[in-house]
Amino acid sequence: MTNQAVLSASQLSKSFTDGQLKTDVLNNINLTVNRSDRIAIVGSSGSGKSTLLHILGGLDSPTEGQVLVQGKDIHAMKNKAASRLRNQQLGFVYQFHHLLPEFTAVENVAMPLVIGGMSPTSAQERATELLDKVGLAHRFQHKPSELSGGERQRAALARALITEPACLLADEPTGNLDHRTAQGIFDLILKLNEDFGTALVIVTHDTGLAAKMDQQLTLIDGCLAAGA
Repeated sequence: MTNQAVLSASQLSKSFTDGQLKTDVLNNINLTVNRSDRIAIVGSSGSGKSTLLHILGGLDSPTEGQVLVQGKDIHAMKNKAASRLRNQQLGFVYQFHHLLPEFTAVENVAMPLVIGGMSPTSAQERATELLDKVGLAHRFQHKPSELSGGERQRAALARALITEPACLLADEPTGNLDHRTAQGIFDLILKLNEDFGTALVIVTHDTGLAAKMDQQLTLIDGCLAAGA
């Protein structure tokens, strides 16, 4: 059986138009992500790294090109079907945790399963197991305001992985953390990659962290090049 890519982009381009001014951000990008891959994308501020990640995740549309998630063209789908595909196959982690402040850690982590149709009780049982796995067994019932920065990011990571997605897309996941905490979160991401077989595509400005990935790509002048 062939190893079908869990995520692939072909001839991907993105431009923005403001009046008569056209700005090309991405130019003819091709990328293949297979199961368990660890890929880092680095580049200067404003190079389009976040834009690329949002297009790969179906959160923004390309001007040209195609993105396949588990063989399905996410940008050719209707909104409901694309949202379902994202919920089941993709996990997202950002520089800011985006946890919902009125919910506890376990409720936040369970949310993608509940949205996907699982009963809240079953979803929270699964969330409890995963929070334990990321070292937050003592923080199940705490709200985000009661958690440290590193704990919030651990909870956000658990939420991203609760559906056991095919690919985790992370945009500067350690950018708001001190070096020691960032290192701990990054090591946790790599461990969970091993445990779940989830592919990783991480955007980071930290070349030290990028060097720990299996593949480093640099986004420059709208194009992806090998090496960081």
